[in-house]
Amino acid sequence: MPVDVVGEVEDPTPIAIRLGIRVLPRLRRLYGAGRWRKMKGVARIRVLDGTIRRAEVHWYEAHGIGRREFKVKRYLGE
Repeated sequence: MPVDVVGEVEDPTPIAIRLGIRVLPRLRRLYGAGRWRKMKGVARIRVLDGTIRRAEVHWYEAHGIGRREFKVKRYLGE
C-alpha cells in the first residue's frame, strides 16, 4: 500500500545504519550507493479512503538520494 505523507515527519530516529540494514544490497541496486539509514518517526498520512491519520512510519534514506519506501507500522491516536 503506498503511503502519502502529509506534512513533516516528527521525531525522526535512526533504527539501523549501513550493514545493520538487511535489504542494503537491494537498496543499492535500485537507488544507488549511499550512506543508507533505516529511520522511524511519526507523521500524518493520507489513507486510501482519503482521511488523514497519525501513524508511526519507517523508511530508508541516504544523503543525495532522499527518503524511499515509507511503511506504516502502526496507527496512533487521533
